[in-house]
Amino acid sequence: MPDKEIFLVYDTQCPACHYYCQLVRIRESVGKLKLVDAREPSEIMNEITVAGLDIDQGMVLKIGGAMYYGSDAIHMLSLLGTRSGFFNRINYWTFRSTVASKVLYPILRYFRNLLLKVLGKTKINNLTIEGNNRF
Repeated sequence: MPDKEIFLVYDTQCPACHYYCQLVRIRESVGKLKLVDAREPSEIMNEITVAGLDIDQGMVLKIGGAMYYGSDAIHMLSLLGTRSGFFNRINYWTFRSTVASKVLYPILRYFRNLLLKVLGKTKINNLTIEGNNRF
């Protein structure tokens, strides 16, 4: 099981998302976390698009054949995460509850979208025809 790859797909052009994903750690006994840039063409982005998941509205955590989206992804990361280090302890205590994850994630997403707008970053638009042509 430690050789199992777990994929976290997110927008690397979002400074907040990038910072979070660089700091989050999962337990070695669970597997190896691989970070995937949602702006780059990949098989996993094809899967996300076919599943109808809007990557502009939430990160995706893929474990085996299961995909966790948005608040479910951040909740699963908190459960799989290590408890070592200040950031990972805070992440666990904040998002271990599905209710807290479902309440807080939309707030975080709102500020993420606002930040991207202020920075002049474009959306990925993986569910639009134009966005689909990239993948």
